[in-house]
Amino acid sequence: MIIIGGGPASLMLACSLDSMQFNISIYEKNAALGRKFLVAGKGGFNLTHSENIEQFAQRYHPREFIKPFLNHFSNTDFRNWLQSIGIETYVGTSKRVFPVKGIKPIEVLKSIEKKLAANDVKIFYNHEWKGWNEDQLVFETLNHQTSNIQSDITVFALGGASWKVTGSDGNWSPYFMGKGIQIDPFYPSNCAYQINWNIELLKNIEGQSLKNCTFTCGSIARKGEAVITNFGIEGSGIYPMSPAVRKQLSEKEMADIRIDFKPDLSEEEIRSRIENKGKLSVKEVLEKRINLPGLQIELIKQNTTKEEYKDARVLTKFIKSYPLVVTGLAPLDEAISTVGGIPLSEVNQNLELKKLPNHYCIGEMLDWDAPTGGYLLQACFSMGKFLADKLNAEN
Repeated sequence: MIIIGGGPASLMLACSLDSMQFNISIYEKNAALGRKFLVAGKGGFNLTHSENIEQFAQRYHPREFIKPFLNHFSNTDFRNWLQSIGIETYVGTSKRVFPVKGIKPIEVLKSIEKKLAANDVKIFYNHEWKGWNEDQLVFETLNHQTSNIQSDITVFALGGASWKVTGSDGNWSPYFMGKGIQIDPFYPSNCAYQINWNIELLKNIEGQSLKNCTFTCGSIARKGEAVITNFGIEGSGIYPMSPAVRKQLSEKEMADIRIDFKPDLSEEEIRSRIENKGKLSVKEVLEKRINLPGLQIELIKQNTTKEEYKDARVLTKFIKSYPLVVTGLAPLDEAISTVGGIPLSEVNQNLELKKLPNHYCIGEMLDWDAPTGGYLLQACFSMGKFLADKLNAEN
């Protein structure tokens, strides 16, 4: 069996296959495994999330595709598996799951590599897949030598099309198209959104964060925070909006995000506090009675006239539903993840390509979406475990 790609889905698959049934080989284009896995760990190694599995499944698009894999290998199962290879985890205040303090991403990867070695997995580095020569797989090495290899079962775990420096570039698409397999265009997900800020306003607010807000786009609403940037806005609070933002951009070349600056206060309560401000100025009542940070006040001032700024109804509307107009997405390579690639209609329920028997696809190269917060990694590990157990049972 040949597994092409050395990311999370591939690693879990290779660790979980029965080496008494399969001769398992991983072919990786880089000089090491898990390049994107390690990059993802630089900002705090969020491995999964601790919420119950029913809520967990609701975070995905389409959820019905991902749900069987999560049910087969849940976030709890994943934490138990990590413990079995020597990686203890804890639940943070955000309910995200991390390795215990002191365990670095490279140590997690090394523990997985020890598991691979114990499972007799052979690894071929600097081998880039270049398609097929009839029914054989073609690989190219660093010195541009090619080799044709026969495989009874092939699993592709080639990733999406962001963070090319890690090897995730989507350049595999034409090879599948040559076999009659449809490829959907790649689009950024979990990325910054472009906003045409007023230049003078931007000088005052760039780099500041909107905290403890609720962000809404279409039917998606999430509480979190986001950072104002020269390009627009980015952060964990707005990343989950990606499916709705992409949809609106494709339909009308703009997307409407609404921000509730004070989700814990009702419109009635906010309006009452403004109307009964006494001798306080508008700014003082916003600061002292509504506890609105200076950034939010700056944004409201930018969008209101002097008369509107003094109108309790208008102020309340902007506090509870501040509008942001998104005009574009960050470049593909700057996105945390991507959608597009191989449509789900091209694989069966066991992740096998319908047009290529004994060829499987797992991970981000398939067209599904998830927010950050451990959901992306969990789904990849779950897919790998699901496929391994299916193949073990069938052979």
